[in-house]
Amino acid sequence: MKKILKPETTKPQYVVTTDITYAQVDSWFGHCRRDLKLDLIYPEDGEGKTYPCIVWICGGAWQRMDKAAHLAYLGTLAQEGFVVASVEYRTSNEGTHPMQLCDIKAAIRYLRAYAKRYRINSEKFGVMGESAGGYLTCMAALDQDKKLDVGEYLEYSSQVQAACPWYPPTDASRFPYNDVEKAAMSPESQLMGFNVMTHAQEAYENSPVSKVTPDAPPFLLIHGTKDSTVPFSQSEELYDALEAAGCDVTLLALDGAEHADLMFFQDEVWQQIIAFFKRTLQ
Repeated sequence: MKKILKPETTKPQYVVTTDITYAQVDSWFGHCRRDLKLDLIYPEDGEGKTYPCIVWICGGAWQRMDKAAHLAYLGTLAQEGFVVASVEYRTSNEGTHPMQLCDIKAAIRYLRAYAKRYRINSEKFGVMGESAGGYLTCMAALDQDKKLDVGEYLEYSSQVQAACPWYPPTDASRFPYNDVEKAAMSPESQLMGFNVMTHAQEAYENSPVSKVTPDAPPFLLIHGTKDSTVPFSQSEELYDALEAAGCDVTLLALDGAEHADLMFFQDEVWQQIIAFFKRTLQ
């Protein structure tokens, strides 16, 4: 049998560059320095275009993270016309909040500083992350305290124009702990540097729900209704706060999905993510 394939429009290929140093930070109790790194995926179409950038933030209870964990999935966004940067940040055993948020903001400033090199449209940045990375996604989008911008490239902005957190902790004061000792050992308490159960007001003040203003960028929240690690109510609370402030917000509820469920990687969910970022960034 003879077959003839007709040429058709194809999606752009993409280039992966790993372990780009975006900052140096104190390490080993301040006695040495180490690099913070990011992995970058960007379209390669030979036309010299620039593209919106989506910063991806890995989860892991702020205790472990691997910026390479989802590169295969993130390549889908590069094929749709986005630069994607998967960013390393320091974990809670290295320091407490807001150290991790400062790292994310430093990465965004670095990417703006080298936008031309990486074919980035410096005016179009989105941020997306899962779980602990979802919390940092929300905070990067909502907390614009200038004190969080530390390090290099301070002449560049760390603000983003869209946010897509997956199953994010949004209010550390409302996690369902009924035992003070368990609360003290929780990832949220380890991140904050205090017991979120006995210091509820401080926990709230360091949570995304307390940072909502009418100036918030568009949000697409994605959360499983059966999440036993970060309750679905955490996304509902942030959704309600953003809606009350008159913000552009959508809550995509995945019926029956658990924390970090494979359901988050089905095509229908990624089509929703792509459509959101195309609407808000392209």
